[in-house]
Amino acid sequence: MLRTPCGWGKVTDMMVGFLSLLADAASEGRSVVLSMLVVGLVFILVIAIGELIHHLGVKRKARTPSRTL
Repeated sequence: MLRTPCGWGKVTDMMVGFLSLLADAASEGRSVVLSMLVVGLVFILVIAIGELIHHLGVKRKARTPSRTL
């Protein structure tokens, strides 16, 4: 890189370094958001499976006749 007497070369070097850090932060932020979405999906799946099991249990209990002695 051509150095100028006024020091703009140093400024451009710092800007390039700063922009590369921003690119790293953006990709890291994207991976954090994606992992949070996956965790949310797991929570929703666990709740849905629990509700389905509960519904099937209630349905089965209503289907079997009660025993009276």
